[in-house]
Amino acid sequence: MTTIIQRENKKYPKLLAQIGDAPKQLYYKGTWDATIFEHCLAVVGTRKMTTYGKRMTEQLVGEIASAGITIVSGFMYGIDAAAHKAALRAGGRTIAVMPCGIDMIHPSDQADLYKEIVDMGGLVLSEYEGNFQPLLWTYPKRNRIVAGLSQATLVVEAGEKSGSLITAHFAKKYRRKLFVVPGPLTSSVSVGIMQLIKEGAEVVGGAKDVLDFYRSNLGFSLRFIPPAGGSPTRLQKTQDPRSLSTLEEKVLEELRAEPKEVDELARLFGASAAHIGSVLSFLELSGAITNENGKYGIIS
Repeated sequence: MTTIIQRENKKYPKLLAQIGDAPKQLYYKGTWDATIFEHCLAVVGTRKMTTYGKRMTEQLVGEIASAGITIVSGFMYGIDAAAHKAALRAGGRTIAVMPCGIDMIHPSDQADLYKEIVDMGGLVLSEYEGNFQPLLWTYPKRNRIVAGLSQATLVVEAGEKSGSLITAHFAKKYRRKLFVVPGPLTSSVSVGIMQLIKEGAEVVGGAKDVLDFYRSNLGFSLRFIPPAGGSPTRLQKTQDPRSLSTLEEKVLEELRAEPKEVDELARLFGASAAHIGSVLSFLELSGAITNENGKYGIIS
């Protein structure tokens, strides 16, 4: 079912309404829940994603999305799709902003992802109705919505003329925070990243850098709580301390022996890297462990 929200409607995303050229209306599919817009991170990058870019997107977005931050992206191949998928795998929510009419799935071979976003409590948005075809000018128009919905934008891999740089430009124009993931200097998809760093973007060393930004700007502590299914996947507002889960205790026990990487712990416990990453993120935010060069260890 497709529904429409007019700009004058009080349910219209407040952050998006602040930009000068906010869409007059938003068509959407999914369940409109105001909380999905409270804390949003735009994640964008090249369509020609490398293995490194995919891994970094999955690791960072997995931890950030499991913290309760909504992941916003443009549904294209490469980093966009990887970001949406990582958010869903981590039990988080994601918003896909389309460059075409709301009734189109573009790219068409990502129909399963489109359905999963809607079914898992996310949203598909467009300012265009029906089967309006994507055109050259609709992509940058889409990018302004991606940036406009988000308190911050994270760029993972971007070539010299990447569309991701357009989203980054909008983020700066709207005075939003801009993060980048550093990449090899020899890679063509690091050229745009280096340009953004020179222009003042903050380099991300881990999910904690991004979560710290939201924590300091939101003014409340973040913590993981287990959903109905059992495993800890969300960070939420709280003032009360809580006891550690069984998995958190086991992770701490392993790290007391020696520092370990996310993938090593995931294999050890038979869990996904995103799930283990969310546990590590909580333990790091609580001050129990530290991350040095990708290895987590106990703070002595």
